[in-house]
Amino acid sequence: MENLAQRLDDIAESIRASFKEKDAAREKALPGCREAIRHCSESIRAIHRQEFDNAHDSLKKAKLLIDEAEITIDACEELSNTAFFRDAQKEYAEGCITLAIITGTEIPTPEELKIDSAAYLNGMGEVTGELRRYLLDGLRRGDMSRAEGILSVMDAIYEVLVTIDFPDAITGNLRRTTDMVRGILEKTRSDLTLSLQQKRLENKLSAFQDSIGKNNTGG
Repeated sequence: MENLAQRLDDIAESIRASFKEKDAAREKALPGCREAIRHCSESIRAIHRQEFDNAHDSLKKAKLLIDEAEITIDACEELSNTAFFRDAQKEYAEGCITLAIITGTEIPTPEELKIDSAAYLNGMGEVTGELRRYLLDGLRRGDMSRAEGILSVMDAIYEVLVTIDFPDAITGNLRRTTDMVRGILEKTRSDLTLSLQQKRLENKLSAFQDSIGKNNTGG
């Protein structure tokens, strides 16, 4: 029994050492991922303010932090799928894809961004929320020049996401993101349709008033 107790103590000590190493890696990586997410949020705000250089700089800072976090947890395979690391990758994908779409540049691939495919797809889904905001901001300014183009991009994103039919454990709950995208798309399509109808009505009214003015002048 004495040997058994010693054996169990040795096993427990080995497990504690392993857990301690993993916990230290997690505590080191977590702040970096949180900071990366903050930089990604800053990039989104900069995009909406048309400050594209600032957005690019914020994304570069985020990527450096994500890379550092990845190195830290690389030795601990269990940590590679933790929520905070995947969230940082997802937010980074969202920022990069949004910036590419708004500036008219080529959308980066997950390989180019060096991030997990599931995080990439969920980030792509969240891009639609930012595109809706960008579109509505344009409508409020009376600028409809890009509205239909942006809606087409949102449509294209949804059409891609809805074809990814794999278990949630693989896709990182992509079905939930896809459902969210469908709701955003439907609302945005409705808002844009209403704005276009209102614009056409305003144009007809303006043309009618101009014709009355000309008739009165001619009279």
